[in-house]
Amino acid sequence: MWFAAEGRPKGRPTTKVEPVTIDVVTIFPRLVEEALAEGVVARARESGKLDIRARDLREFTDDKHRSVDDVPFGGGPGMVMKPEPIARAIEAVEAERGQASAVILMTPQGRRFTQAEADRLSRMDRLIVICGRYEGVDERLTEMKVTDEYSIGDYVLTGGELPALVLIDAVARLVPGVVGDAESVAVESFSGGLLDHPQYTRPAVWRGREVPPVLLSGHHAEIDRWRSEQRRMRTLERRPDLLTADEAGASEWSEPSGANSSADQERSASVTTQARRGAGVPADKSKEKSDEGD
Repeated sequence: MWFAAEGRPKGRPTTKVEPVTIDVVTIFPRLVEEALAEGVVARARESGKLDIRARDLREFTDDKHRSVDDVPFGGGPGMVMKPEPIARAIEAVEAERGQASAVILMTPQGRRFTQAEADRLSRMDRLIVICGRYEGVDERLTEMKVTDEYSIGDYVLTGGELPALVLIDAVARLVPGVVGDAESVAVESFSGGLLDHPQYTRPAVWRGREVPPVLLSGHHAEIDRWRSEQRRMRTLERRPDLLTADEAGASEWSEPSGANSSADQERSASVTTQARRGAGVPADKSKEKSDEGD
């Protein structure tokens, strides 16, 4: 479910001067900090492109046990995260940083987090990410403070910290200047709704398996065409849900001469009928009969 809180900024221009700020509200701040201490995100923090802080939710409690949860009204198993500590954390961050562009709750009840959502969030100035736990968060807090609820998949984890880190990584690499090679971000999987094409590096022959000849040809137009077809074919084979029926049937998988190795050609032929079925595209009956007769 998605909530749009009134009065929150919709986004920002893609040209950024000030760092993007992300505050993670969690009962395990060390887990979050340690995960962000390496790699691309860590370098972006060091260079001032990102300002990410983990906020210990227990610091916003007012009892001696620093309790962040309580039993659910109506009975039932587990505990529910109390609204007041989370509300205080959000208000404290906004008092320090300014109003958040989005307040995000990581929860199994959220809508699926996608590349398009990552792109949308990457254009915002200030994000607050709440790591849900236990049986969930008091609904009143969600209704009053949360703008977006996200899930990273149809499975349940012990808490929202790992999903929050997934979201942060996906968003951060889309912030201009965080990833050195901007083109690699533009053409990777899910950009344009398709998976990425197969990748190869040296040596040209490895344990008897050859790189597709087209990649060694030096003909850039042919290479681009091969990669485009491979992206569509791989998406149809592995993630037909990303394609509409019309898109799935748009290509006949005709490859330029020498584009595929023999193994690739055999794999392409065996995949097409199954993938079309998965995408809801009627199979070519004449080809099926021919295959069955071989």
